[in-house]
Amino acid sequence: MREQVLTWLRDRVPKSRFNHILGVEKMAIALAYHYNLDSQKAATAGLMHDLAKNFPPDRLLQAAQGADLDIDPIQVQTPHILHADVSAIIAEKEFGVSDREILDAIRHHTLGQPAMSDLSCVVYVADALEPNRGQTKALEALRETSWQNLHRAVWQTSDYAIQYLLAKQCVIHPRTILTRNWALQQAKSQGKKAP
Repeated sequence: MREQVLTWLRDRVPKSRFNHILGVEKMAIALAYHYNLDSQKAATAGLMHDLAKNFPPDRLLQAAQGADLDIDPIQVQTPHILHADVSAIIAEKEFGVSDREILDAIRHHTLGQPAMSDLSCVVYVADALEPNRGQTKALEALRETSWQNLHRAVWQTSDYAIQYLLAKQCVIHPRTILTRNWALQQAKSQGKKAP
């Protein structure tokens, strides 16, 4: 199925996005191995996470409405953030993915989700930190954290995304903040359990 997805993507995304997708796939596989997760699921979710990334806003809204998704006012105002949900819809309908954990990892890679699975955490982090995103000190520090504590990486990656959105004067979806707070609590409770 991987070659089929790659062919589909080559016809629909620019080269830079294609390279990003391959970077997410590769990092998701590596993180999955590191955290003893299913690397094949991570590969599939990483490869399919941006299937709808280049869809125009009206197509994203139509696809989300057609799938009876609950669409909030922020998503109506910024339909781009629906690309994660729509990518999961395409993965299921176009490529026959039926594994809920994979579909959720695709669905949660942009805004996150409180109490998301470790697989979703891996794809969320890989999407933000794969090497094509740049080599800044902040990104390098986040990458280092991603190998030390997965929930800490989700929390700090959420902080990084929020800071970016604030600097750009963009609307911040509440789910990003809820994800950040959940991951922060998880990381802190894990820290208390450590010897």
